[in-house]
Amino acid sequence: MRVRRGWAGPGGKRLTSCRCPRGMPAPTDVPPFKEFSPSMRVDLLISDWKAAIEPELPDEERERKLYEQAWEAYREGDYGFGLWCWHECDRLTNNLNGNIREVTRILGPGHYFGFSHRRVVAEAVPVERIYRPRKGDMSTPRPDAFVLPHYQVLCVYLMRASTGDPRAKATLEIALGELEDQRRADPFLKHFEMFRDLLARTSASAAAPGPTTVAATPTLAATEDPPRRRAPARRRS
Repeated sequence: MRVRRGWAGPGGKRLTSCRCPRGMPAPTDVPPFKEFSPSMRVDLLISDWKAAIEPELPDEERERKLYEQAWEAYREGDYGFGLWCWHECDRLTNNLNGNIREVTRILGPGHYFGFSHRRVVAEAVPVERIYRPRKGDMSTPRPDAFVLPHYQVLCVYLMRASTGDPRAKATLEIALGELEDQRRADPFLKHFEMFRDLLARTSASAAAPGPTTVAATPTLAATEDPPRRRAPARRRS
């Protein structure tokens, strides 16, 4: 199912476009960025797609069909649906006690939202549009806002901090100071920690210089033919 581009919010304002920041080159399996639908649009379409699926189907089949529609929208370049696929993978992983093989079976082969996708999508999220209400704030998010679970917000700030953004780094350090107290209450935080570990590994491997091989200086013995032995002189009789 194709997603119509140019969805307009209140007042006819387009809400789908944003700049995709420059950073690490996207892996070949990650779709090129075209737009970034805000959470309101994603949730509305997901709700419509879910209502249109035959209710008599088994639960796993219904989950697969819904995920496939969101996956197709992401593959067309809408990273807003990438955020939804990302969270859906982690939700199923938690429900299945970390069994990635079962998650892949339910979602279909090749549809798991792995680290290469997460890294690129997290880097593209417009930080200024993330909805982060303060305690006691009862305001509703703007139509163009991104309403993300806490662990995804941490991944976004981690990506920005890795590019040298001082503001993102300071915000991340404050959030990480509360991580230990939140770990037991939030089962999704382990997915942030895995994301952080994988990012550290890939960054280290990218920064490490390749092995240098010093060409051995050829020796005289290796470049010249070995001297021939002289035949012993015959004795005169």
